[in-house]
Amino acid sequence: MEFDRFDSLLLKGAESLAVQLDREQLELLYRYFLELTRWSKKINLISKSASGEEIVEKHFIDSLALLSLLDKANEGLLDIGSGAGFPGLVCKAVKPELRVGLVEPRLKRVSFLRHIIRLLELTGIKVHGCRLEDGVEIEGESTFCWVVSRAVAEVGEFLKICDRFKNYGSSVVCMKGPGYLDELNEKWETANGWRLKTTQRYRLPFSDGQRCLLVFEGVQAFDNK
Repeated sequence: MEFDRFDSLLLKGAESLAVQLDREQLELLYRYFLELTRWSKKINLISKSASGEEIVEKHFIDSLALLSLLDKANEGLLDIGSGAGFPGLVCKAVKPELRVGLVEPRLKRVSFLRHIIRLLELTGIKVHGCRLEDGVEIEGESTFCWVVSRAVAEVGEFLKICDRFKNYGSSVVCMKGPGYLDELNEKWETANGWRLKTTQRYRLPFSDGQRCLLVFEGVQAFDNK
């Protein structure tokens, strides 16, 4: 895909989410896109059958939706199961002041993420090659305001994985598709001590796919407000 086509698609998608992108941000994301498509021919990063248009919409534009929550300059974002960098790496490229941690256990994907960070000359971002559910302590984990998962696990399961972040007052965001209602039931709230704070629905601009940001806070933090 040529830059002009990428530029047109991404700008239209960003506009639908009320996100503004400048030329420098677009160029960074295009370099990311090119490397993603090149590496994907050799290792499992995204669906090999996905077209360039699908990659832009379902990965890059979808990741931009998270920016609506990240309105403070000093916030930190921990992306769990980051895969090829969605949404954390996209948000970092657009919001360079954001401090980002990417947690990804698969070594080939870790190599890709570190390659992109070097290529785009990003600072204030670190890749953690581990699994959060193994109890590994993430460097500076208590300072992350946001912990996000993009379709990594069922809501209740992910909230259990994130249990220790209740102690830090972090908010947990689950990025979900249209089936998210099936995952919301009384069990996750009772068992995990989390409450659903906000539900932010949006649609992808070209496929009209339904998406949702589910924002959770610990019950104690929620009750103290």
